[in-house]
Amino acid sequence: MFKTVLMIEKALSDADVELVTTLHSDEKVSFVVLMQPRGRQDELLRALDDVALGHLDKVVHEHDESESGPTVASESLEHSLRHLRRAGAEAVGELVEDKPLERLKAVVRDQEADEVVVLTSPHFVEEFFHRDWASQARHKVGVPVLRLFASDS
Repeated sequence: MFKTVLMIEKALSDADVELVTTLHSDEKVSFVVLMQPRGRQDELLRALDDVALGHLDKVVHEHDESESGPTVASESLEHSLRHLRRAGAEAVGELVEDKPLERLKAVVRDQEADEVVVLTSPHFVEEFFHRDWASQARHKVGVPVLRLFASDS
């Protein structure tokens, strides 16, 4: 069985689940999902990303979206785990409050993971400066790291 650590920031859509569960064709996959919702500390970066993508309407409502608390994050994680299981994968997960890369490193080590998949919305400012999860993880975890963009749906 192929062991994947999946880092996400929002609930997986049907398209996201199909993408990550078909990466290895017919091989059985198990996922450890680490979810860290984007918090208030990232508001400026998200606003710059939205401007770069031409989503000016999102910039105006960015503050409203950041008010979602732990309950919404927990529900999003459970939703994602259910979808992965329905697609035939084994899946467990946890919310990551602080230091997501340190938690990622520990999970990869403890689970003896084969790979890390980072599935998030585009974050062009962070990616340009190599401050995104995938860029940083490549230097910390010792397994291949794949960066994918989450569906907007």
